[in-house]
Amino acid sequence: MAQLLNRLRAEERVAGVEFWHSPERGGWLMKQGEFIKTWRRRWFILKQGKIFWFKTDEVGPTSIPRGVIDISRCLSIKGAEDIINKPHAFELSTDSEIMFFVADTEKEKEEWINAVGRAIVRHSKR
Repeated sequence: MAQLLNRLRAEERVAGVEFWHSPERGGWLMKQGEFIKTWRRRWFILKQGKIFWFKTDEVGPTSIPRGVIDISRCLSIKGAEDIINKPHAFELSTDSEIMFFVADTEKEKEEWINAVGRAIVRHSKR
């Protein structure tokens, strides 16, 4: 029963986005856990105004995201190396929280900031 409830919640958050097919951006990032604040490597996908993350990069139609961020809730994205003292770090601010991510390289960090920044502009509430 709990598995069915988790699947229904995931489907509601996914909202019909075919995240496994032609993402706007995809790649590995480090992210802090929501409750236990250890850094974990996750596969992230940006598509149709949402950022999804998974434990693996083998993502298909039956994959269930570990989490989803709705871009329309995002206010800003910017570098955060000085804030969390990690190279290639950036922060994403929503109306209710600030999340930190770490890319493998400076180039990947800039590509994520640019891609998400463009998506924020496209999906911002007008």
